[in-house]
Amino acid sequence: MPKVIPKLSPPPVLSVSAAEVEIGIDEAGRGPILGPMVLACVALDAEAERALFALGVNDSKRFGAGPRAHAARSALVAEVHARARHVEVAVIDVAEIDARTRRGELNRLEQEVALRLLGSAPSCTRIVADGARIFAPLGRHYPHLRAENTADQTSIAVAAASLCAKVRRDELWLQICERYQAEFGELLTGFAGGGYLNEATRCFLRAYCTRYRCIPPEGRASWPWDFVAEL
Repeated sequence: MPKVIPKLSPPPVLSVSAAEVEIGIDEAGRGPILGPMVLACVALDAEAERALFALGVNDSKRFGAGPRAHAARSALVAEVHARARHVEVAVIDVAEIDARTRRGELNRLEQEVALRLLGSAPSCTRIVADGARIFAPLGRHYPHLRAENTADQTSIAVAAASLCAKVRRDELWLQICERYQAEFGELLTGFAGGGYLNEATRCFLRAYCTRYRCIPPEGRASWPWDFVAEL
């Protein structure tokens, strides 16, 4: 049977002006051992929220994994760009992730990037960020910001941001796969592993480290590499 994707609750019928704008902030790729992290900022008015809800905008994780999920998310991202007041995506490369992780500043790095995104966003009625512990400190700069865990399941603006971040992250992950496809072929079929430290990723990294006696340039050296230490 086809996979059923749960939807967000319908956006409320607002008694306030349709000119009100909500900004959503979310990230993709915080956890992988390979590749960059991506943050996205999306500003939606009430009309755009209702339209995107009707089209099926939802938390990016609800779509699953693989090429079909990527295609579904990409189609919705096109709709987000067509309807949003503002969309901006920031890519944080591996070198910056490593430098800040070694100093215990990964959360601060995300906060700084989120502040840069908000600085170029339009004025808004409210800001919702996915991640209470990470983004709550931004309330010092934006009193109308609400930081919540799983906000991508309750806010359409955050769900839209999660889709934009995830699609860009997957595009960059596919570029990594294509870079090594000729050499490591079947280990990088489709979206296998996604760069997260699962068995598919371990298989690729063991093969790479066996051949080159070092980690790939896309690898986050600040993550644990004990599974290839003997190589």
